[in-house]
Amino acid sequence: EPRDHSRLLVMDRDTGRLTDSVFYELPRFLRPGDCLIVNDSRVMPARLYGRRKGSGGVVELLLLTPKGGDRWEVLAGPGRKARPGDILMFGDGLLEAQVLEITEGGNRLVQFAYQGESLYPILEQIGEMPLPPYITKKLAQPERYQTVYAREVGSAAAPTAGLHFTPELMDRIRAMGVDIGFITLHVGLGTFRPVKVENIEEHKMHAEHYELKPETADLINRTRSRGGRVIAVGTTSCRTLESIGQTQKDTLTEGVRPAEGWTDIFLYPGCEFTLTDGLITNFHLPESTLIMLVCAFAGYDHTMAAYAHAVKERYRFFSFGDAMFIH
Repeated sequence: EPRDHSRLLVMDRDTGRLTDSVFYELPRFLRPGDCLIVNDSRVMPARLYGRRKGSGGVVELLLLTPKGGDRWEVLAGPGRKARPGDILMFGDGLLEAQVLEITEGGNRLVQFAYQGESLYPILEQIGEMPLPPYITKKLAQPERYQTVYAREVGSAAAPTAGLHFTPELMDRIRAMGVDIGFITLHVGLGTFRPVKVENIEEHKMHAEHYELKPETADLINRTRSRGGRVIAVGTTSCRTLESIGQTQKDTLTEGVRPAEGWTDIFLYPGCEFTLTDGLITNFHLPESTLIMLVCAFAGYDHTMAAYAHAVKERYRFFSFGDAMFIH
């Protein structure tokens, strides 16, 4: 604390040169005319603890993907006990879920039932933050696992590169002539699934919903036209930009267009980047798609050298860890 007092490792992606800094000094490494693209998705309190109707057996659900009409794909535990037809109860009856089917990956499709207009206020009341498994303490302040600009509810995990920003730092960045634009990508847990196949091209990413609004598309176009850099804050922002860049690559010379849809893009070494000129990211787990994205952007050798430096200098890794700026 404060958030922007985490450390920052700055890498020149052309030379691999590394500079040790702190996050509140980020403006030193930005230029007037650049823009930051941040993911404004807000984490749902998506972990529910309840009981099976009838047997009273304990059950836990983690909401993953909305399927329309209050149907959700969820992780259920203990998994084998949540069978089609079962009714699960949460919050002393505030919320019920009927298990409809077992999906191909072993998850469950459930139908929620409740009083009221929306599921989200009930989740805020009875749900818990789906923290990564290596964080074993409950958060005294759940907002600490939200970015200060989070507003669009829908993620199962935080876009953690953005956790380093404070409102004051964002004001300083804007004051120096760097614009900040918002995109939305609702983070699913598939993002963190380790790659188990020998040939990484066979790894299947889970699809995640994204949206690029007209005002952010205009900002990206203005930035590119004036020679500024488009800097993605987090791998989720980067994946969104590159999903749009790939789907619109034949018309990019005319400008980026607003877009909305689902992406399962997987960026690994050999992939080309169309819209991302810089990347702010945390330090990631081995064998993850996240570290492969960083290797794709910065180069494998530069990335491994940066991680060796980070380990030697005792940078903190993962969700509440330190950050890296690659430019």
